[in-house]
Amino acid sequence: MSATGLDVFDKTLQTTNIWLGEIMEHHGPDRKVAWHILSVVLRTLRDKLPPEVAAHLGAELPLLVRGAYYDQYRPNHRPEKATRSLDDFLECVADGMKPGRPVNPAEATKSVFQVLARHVDLGQSAKVRDTLSKEIRALWPDSVGTKEDT
Repeated sequence: MSATGLDVFDKTLQTTNIWLGEIMEHHGPDRKVAWHILSVVLRTLRDKLPPEVAAHLGAELPLLVRGAYYDQYRPNHRPEKATRSLDDFLECVADGMKPGRPVNPAEATKSVFQVLARHVDLGQSAKVRDTLSKEIRALWPDSVGTKEDT
């Protein structure tokens, strides 16, 4: 039976809950914290990617997550080489996490990268990973998993 009456909404809710569940495995059972982690890390990642790579990644996200991903997006903003450092990335994550409970920004980033590696198309996941600086890429899981049915 459909929870919302629309399959597209039911599917995105189901998939989003799976993603949040995987993040909660690393950060505790608070779904709001998991959503905050997912949203902040995805927006930080988006802002470090070239717009064409960011758009391709956005197309792979569940509809509900895609909304958070594109929130406050400025596609004309190009990432600068100087802002591709790991410290800058983690500082952006830490700043985004400030309204919530303290979360280690590196651990938050790793858990979201793990979700992306597991659920996003293998080729697209690899493109995103390979676009990142070597320092940031080090937080990506060692092996990019295969896309599961999401």
